[in-house]
Amino acid sequence: MTGLSELRPESVSLHPVGTAAAPVPELLCIFGTGDLGRSLGLRLLQSGYRVVYGSRRPDSCGPLPQGAQAMTHAAAAKSASLIFVCVHREHYEFLETLAPHLKGKVLVDLSNNLKKDMYPDANAAYLQRLVPGAAVVKGLNTLSAWALQNGLLAGKQVFLCGNSAEAKRAVAELATKLGLTVSDKGSLSAARELEDFPLRLFPEWRLPLSVALGLITFFFFYLLIRDVIYAYVEKGNDISYRIMVSLANKVFPIVSLIMLSLCYLPGCIAAFLQLYRGTKYRRFPNWLDRWMLCRKQMGLVALGLALLHAIHTFIIPIRYSVRHKIISGVVNEMKNNKTTPFDFDNTEAWGTDSFYVLGVMGFFLYVLLGLTSLPSVGGTLSWREFSFIQSKLGHLTLMICTAHGYLYGWDKFLRASTYKWYTPPGYMLCLIVPSVVLVLKALLLLPCVDRTLTRIRQGWERNPPRDEINKASNL
Repeated sequence: MTGLSELRPESVSLHPVGTAAAPVPELLCIFGTGDLGRSLGLRLLQSGYRVVYGSRRPDSCGPLPQGAQAMTHAAAAKSASLIFVCVHREHYEFLETLAPHLKGKVLVDLSNNLKKDMYPDANAAYLQRLVPGAAVVKGLNTLSAWALQNGLLAGKQVFLCGNSAEAKRAVAELATKLGLTVSDKGSLSAARELEDFPLRLFPEWRLPLSVALGLITFFFFYLLIRDVIYAYVEKGNDISYRIMVSLANKVFPIVSLIMLSLCYLPGCIAAFLQLYRGTKYRRFPNWLDRWMLCRKQMGLVALGLALLHAIHTFIIPIRYSVRHKIISGVVNEMKNNKTTPFDFDNTEAWGTDSFYVLGVMGFFLYVLLGLTSLPSVGGTLSWREFSFIQSKLGHLTLMICTAHGYLYGWDKFLRASTYKWYTPPGYMLCLIVPSVVLVLKALLLLPCVDRTLTRIRQGWERNPPRDEINKASNL
């Protein structure tokens, strides 16, 4: 009785039996109420954090995410131990006045510049000099406000650098909770490299676009000489009007087929290289690594060119030159009161229909490959399903499109008139690379070759490392 009488109300837990007190969410501070600051605050709130904004005008800083509050920079700096700096470098001066309040805090610098070498030093290094008592971490600057608003963060890689390992660990844990993949770039001396990342213009697309542009340029002038200039020089015919549609409709499918074959050629080269070395543990040459990393972009460029080819093919009947040719033929027959004999060629009908069917099927598979390469679609597939579509159906697409090209010129290969100025037509040149790829793939599918390659990719080595041999001999 005495013990019970000494119990005081404030010493008794008011939470239901079997439940623990809910932990108070961590409070984070954001300096800056622009698009990036608001989007970051929204994502942090949705991830279970509390958010406070530091603003010059906390009473009129615009709409903020629901659940966040705004206060002065000084008050916000005192309330949180981790602060995101979402302001431009030219506005950093106010942070120097807050140095006493920022001592011991972690400052995450998300700023970027409009161009390279805009300032003599990195923004994060400048911020560290302004607030020497704080631990500055450069990171998350590759995230856009649009990606934060739409939640497109799962698996996205971000980079961090800073002089404090503890500060980087705190930021990395937060980024992981947001669904990001973190890569530590070391000390703050790497901040300039991180600030240059967002300034790169389509870095993964540079090689595919350069190759496509080079091929388009080459085949455009090659076909211009063979078709347009040849007709003017040898026959006196001015057919320059064909440059806009007819010539383009030859260039686009040629380059598209070559680009598609270039998606699968590095895989064949890598396979033969592994067979030659007898191991999968030796790194490929840098040029092959780079080539294999941009195969997706090459395939999408090929799909875009195939789409342009399909559109140009559909508009052929409505062109003025085509309509004029048809009407002129009818008028001439009416004037001369005669009918041009037209015999049905069953072989030509079969060839034409097969040509169109293969084109339609090839374009359908093209689109299927393009759709599955999108993250939103590919993420729903298992690895086996994705591999089946991109590899098996990919090679089937290449085979169908190559057959489409062969049917286009099946009856023209042996004609002397085909080789204007002793040069082969463009469709013959474009069939070289895909034919080589298909032959190499056929060789890799031979049972004796496929069996060895499968063993190598499962870890077998033809010549084991020397230390393993010595260990086996000692045993």
